[in-house]
Amino acid sequence: MRASTARLTNSPVRLADLQFPQVNRLIHRTRLAFIHLENLLAYAKRDRDGRIDGYLAAHLPDECVLLFFRKGEAVNAATLHTAGRRVITITEALRRMRTEVERGDLTYCAAPMEQLAWMYASCGGTYQPRGIDVNQPEKFFPTLQHEKVTGVLELIANGRVSYLRFDQGKYLSGHFCDKPDNTPPARYLESLFDPGPDGSAPAMSAGTFPGADDLPAQAATALVNTYRELYWRIVDAVEREFPGEAKRRAQKVTAAIVETHQVLALLSVPRGTDTPDAVVRPEELAGALTDWALQLLEGAEVMMPGTATKVLKDATREHRYVLQAAGFYGKLPWRVTW
Repeated sequence: MRASTARLTNSPVRLADLQFPQVNRLIHRTRLAFIHLENLLAYAKRDRDGRIDGYLAAHLPDECVLLFFRKGEAVNAATLHTAGRRVITITEALRRMRTEVERGDLTYCAAPMEQLAWMYASCGGTYQPRGIDVNQPEKFFPTLQHEKVTGVLELIANGRVSYLRFDQGKYLSGHFCDKPDNTPPARYLESLFDPGPDGSAPAMSAGTFPGADDLPAQAATALVNTYRELYWRIVDAVEREFPGEAKRRAQKVTAAIVETHQVLALLSVPRGTDTPDAVVRPEELAGALTDWALQLLEGAEVMMPGTATKVLKDATREHRYVLQAAGFYGKLPWRVTW
């Protein structure tokens, strides 16, 4: 299979050449056609040896899709492509892999959580490209020191990706792709600028972004659908108390706080339509539903005292354990007993 010639945005680096740091390769680069994705994901969840922190890198014709794992559970996903890089849903990442099963390949590796957090952060929208002159490597790092750069530097050389953390221009730590154990970081970084066997300059790219300490988990599609159903069940329960008023009131409250809780645009999508593809965190779902329900039910309580408790009990009974785990009831002024 001929490797794709697609390149990372505004750089000479080919997406097909990307390799990320790792502490152990569980699956070396293999054609996607030979991989059973469902079995791989199930193995990571059920087998003790599969409960690792790591990533899956899928090289597709025009992008490199990353799936991040915490203790064997897929928690987030991102893509690097010809037009940029961004976070995507796990569902979308798997869909893209299945679509290109004949032309893609896959690597599955273990890696420290700090590195995974940096890999994710590099795709989170704050990445700033930096110019790099491969013929004058001696000027690159002194420039970082002079500018007192704070954050993480992503340095790619011929596809090999390394991450270096700086504080006020001072190097603190890093994760390096295929660095020999007995090679100091400084010597390894120097070697990245070495010309190839034919004398050609290395294909290099660099950029900085704020360092992250943890890898966030996105809400599963099933959880998003649960909160969306709860939104409409609360609307239905209010409608039974105030016929003809509930939907209008719900839309008014949603419009008033949607800038603060953007996830409400997802929850308020009418029933009977597919849930839009969006990356949200579980705490964002709980926070948005709590604030929305509070404002909606405060108005109902003024007109008919006791309504809020009745609505909450009727609308959320089936999913009360999900809401209890999220602290939903404790943030509302009405006591609901079961």
